[in-house]
Amino acid sequence: MNASAASGAVREYDVIVIGAGPVGENVAERARAAGLSSVIVERELLGGECSFWACEPSKALLRPVVARADALRVPGLRKAVAGPLDVDAVLAHRDKMASYWKDESQVDWLDSVDVDLIRGHGRLDGPRQVAVHTEDGDVVRLAARHAVVLSTGTSAALPRIPGLDSVRAWSSREATSAERAPGRLAVVGGGVVAVEMATAWQALGSQVTMLVREDRLLQRMEPFAGEMVADGLREAGVDIRYDTSVASLRREDGEVRVTLANGQELAADEILLATGRVPRTADVGLETVGLTPGDWLTVDDTFRVTTIPDGWLYAVGDVNGRALVTHQGKYQARIAGAAIGARAGGEPVDDSRWGAHVATADSTAVPQVVFTVPEVASVGLTTQEAERTGRRVDVVDYDIGRVAGAHQYGEGYRGKARMLVDPDRGTVVGVTFVGPGTGELLHSATIAIAGEVPLERLWHAVPAFPTISEVWLRLLETYRG
Repeated sequence: MNASAASGAVREYDVIVIGAGPVGENVAERARAAGLSSVIVERELLGGECSFWACEPSKALLRPVVARADALRVPGLRKAVAGPLDVDAVLAHRDKMASYWKDESQVDWLDSVDVDLIRGHGRLDGPRQVAVHTEDGDVVRLAARHAVVLSTGTSAALPRIPGLDSVRAWSSREATSAERAPGRLAVVGGGVVAVEMATAWQALGSQVTMLVREDRLLQRMEPFAGEMVADGLREAGVDIRYDTSVASLRREDGEVRVTLANGQELAADEILLATGRVPRTADVGLETVGLTPGDWLTVDDTFRVTTIPDGWLYAVGDVNGRALVTHQGKYQARIAGAAIGARAGGEPVDDSRWGAHVATADSTAVPQVVFTVPEVASVGLTTQEAERTGRRVDVVDYDIGRVAGAHQYGEGYRGKARMLVDPDRGTVVGVTFVGPGTGELLHSATIAIAGEVPLERLWHAVPAFPTISEVWLRLLETYRG
């Protein structure tokens, strides 16, 4: 039910959710499934960043790029796909996947699970209190019997660069929703958004230049992942400049003029700043409950904000800074919704490792796929994390291109797999795959890590021949020596 017109007396719900991205939707639905009355408050589109400016539109832009790259490796297909992409068709498909930036279907779903919706800017207004400022100037006041959940997500972190305000720089939102390919696109950053959008727009006709402050791409992943993605970008025509910082920006005669720290100047038609994320907590009323606006929200493993007495405030999804990927936020929402339901019903909370009410996977098995050419798929520890935390691991590498399934996938297949093993427990604690099609291998690695499956049992999980998944057998054989 859309309750946006209601105002006046305070309306009580068991659970109030501020923020209606996939995470907020899931926690509201899980609370409702536990028998609690729930309302969700949203100031923009129901479905949030993922549905309209991140996951869905970005992957719609990238899918034709990756599919063509794969097809070019297959004998008999090269001539059919040798030409440029149909840019208009790709952008039209992107628009469709983003539901043309309309949220009617999301509203219908919310109605189907019996969760109320109030459109407006929701702010905490003291313990268990929320004030919603609607577009027509009304204020709707809400009170929570059991929990208020903040799921407001993140926004682009924009660096302090002189002249930034004058150039109308792209953030990830503009990069995924642009109506045309700019002739020249400068991308500042070397993380996931930077490499994915460089991949997409280079293939759609832009000349992309990447300005990377660090000495490699994808700093949080295994070094070989960034190296192989860089090779793919360069082969596509992207100019990558490492150890490069932007000193100032200006727009002149329709061009963005980028002055670099070394004094050189670069001209582009548009510039994308892909330099990280900040929590959307600056204007959600944190100060009314003793918290600092703009901060990340520290939570326990059931997603209660740790500094709030009585445990009524929860924070799920990107806003808590634990794992900034949509699927992990939805996992958190399922955990938090179940925990809220248990506490409201006076039931025991299972906070044991891998228990029903704790998000153990956030620290152990967070999967991520980078949709570039080649793809990167990673879950669990990396070698850098193991070294930083003093965790002893055995490192097992294998060239995926040696697997029969890779030869079938495409000529000249290049890929690499790395498996990290806890030698004391005999279990897999980290996996990284790089190569075409490896994103679909990732769930097997996630199951192996989350299930803490002993290597001796994995030996009996026989991969089908000839598939790329045979790399699992080769990794185990390599480890056995």
